[in-house]
Amino acid sequence: QVQLAESGGDSVEPGGSLRLSCVASDNAFSTATMGWFRQIPGKEREGLMAISPGGALYYAPSAKGRFTISRDNAKNTGYLQMTSLKLEDTAMYYCAAVQAVFAFAAEALRPDKYSTWGQGVQVTVSS
Repeated sequence: QVQLAESGGDSVEPGGSLRLSCVASDNAFSTATMGWFRQIPGKEREGLMAISPGGALYYAPSAKGRFTISRDNAKNTGYLQMTSLKLEDTAMYYCAAVQAVFAFAAEALRPDKYSTWGQGVQVTVSS
């Protein structure tokens, strides 16, 4: 089973930017939908964005406009570019993958639709 490893988590000031990376262990990644999720302690995991193998994008309203998802199948890597970070973006961020394609964002952003998860990285936004 493919394994995922996130990197790029850090502490930044409000208004700052970060790019998270998600490296997959093999090229099964190229046929998987990849998603980015985040979780605050005591709250449910929240789907932010997902990207299909062919590049179709799915966005949660909270992420649209500030966050960008992309992938490089040749490198088995996905990315989450975050800009204009806010205090409320502080969370553990996870990437996930599944061998499936979704018709709607509501499906693509559901954590229970994903079979493989990374260990997560911490993003802290504070002044």
